[in-house]
Amino acid sequence: MPVRPVSEFLDQHEVRYHCYNHPPAPTAQEIAHYAHISGHELAKTVILKADNRFIMAVLPAHKYVDLETLRSTLKVSKVEMAEEAEFRGLFPWCEPGGEPPLGILYGLEVYMDAGLMDNETIAFNGGTHTEVVKMDTSEFRYLAHPKVSRFAVRG
Repeated sequence: MPVRPVSEFLDQHEVRYHCYNHPPAPTAQEIAHYAHISGHELAKTVILKADNRFIMAVLPAHKYVDLETLRSTLKVSKVEMAEEAEFRGLFPWCEPGGEPPLGILYGLEVYMDAGLMDNETIAFNGGTHTEVVKMDTSEFRYLAHPKVSRFAVRG
């Protein structure tokens, strides 16, 4: 089961979702492997700083954030990876690195790579390194209100 605030939020909005348990996995690619989910369908959440404010970037597990493209899209002077110690307090119910891409729960804007829109479903960490939430991409988009653009690249 995902962390309580995530499951309560999804239940409150009457969203259909499935939870998958898997062995502990620290990377998105390992999660995809253990959960038997394509790396195209599994979304990873990356916490970034855009001109010193935290944002969530949501992208396919097998890709990386092109910081310059996202900086240009956001029309800010600087986008950089946030250090875990800087944002740990924003996600009190989550394991570090297991943050779900539901920025509304944490007061963060969500930027979603357009490549995820090609999938009927989306899967993401439920707040831990052992649970994945899977739901319709359209429902995720309705709940998360992400700003969609192309910023993910292959590594």
